[in-house]
Amino acid sequence: MSRDPSKLFDLAGRRALVTGASSGLGLHFARTLAAAGARVAVAARRVERLEGLVSDLQFEGRDARAYALDVTSRQSVVDCLDALTADWGGVDIVVNNAGVSDTRRVLDYRDEDWQAILDTNLKGAWMVAQEAARRMVAAGQGGSLINITSILASRVGGGVGPYCAAKAGLSHLTRSMALELARHGIRVNAIAPGYVATEINQAFLASEAGERLRARIPARAFCTCEDLDGALLLLASDAGLGMTGAEIVVDGGHACSGL
Repeated sequence: MSRDPSKLFDLAGRRALVTGASSGLGLHFARTLAAAGARVAVAARRVERLEGLVSDLQFEGRDARAYALDVTSRQSVVDCLDALTADWGGVDIVVNNAGVSDTRRVLDYRDEDWQAILDTNLKGAWMVAQEAARRMVAAGQGGSLINITSILASRVGGGVGPYCAAKAGLSHLTRSMALELARHGIRVNAIAPGYVATEINQAFLASEAGERLRARIPARAFCTCEDLDGALLLLASDAGLGMTGAEIVVDGGHACSGL
């Protein structure tokens, strides 16, 4: 049966969870999914940081709720998804966005620095995806799991070794999970952003070092949060039903720049 092209990106009735939604990309992803019609659950370690976002979405007539979530804790992941399931009956879309980084020379990283970055960016994404997939399978429903990786999953940058390792692991994990979960109607894909201008990094991107970085991007510009909307909606909606195990790079051509 053919699908109506005008409704390919419509998320009406879908239930979406966005982790790390208190700022930056996560906050923007939540707004984008809500604008497409999804009911949006936003999660972060501190629920109070989500109150403004939820209030704004509800004022716009969207269905939005906030949940406490520490992705480094299995129990916290279980509690969050159990609460979401109790409230909405389940989840259809998960955006694994929670992440942390640090900048140190490879000789200066300590074991605890490494562990904190791997626990959030890789193990945390694994636990959220695994627990969400378990509930999707138990409910006999399909779904879309979207991992946020990075161009640093395939290229390297100085001072962020553990982050590169975590994102490379998440990129390959995306394909591994896609292979096993396809039989359950669960699609697992990734978005690999380049350098995206947000309130968190705007001071650096406007600095002299940031200008040198921008000059190496073929488009000569940093991406904006809005540049990721097309990839997000493609993977979350019926427009991407034929896609699993894919990683969409959104970086202004940075990853394919000449050496």
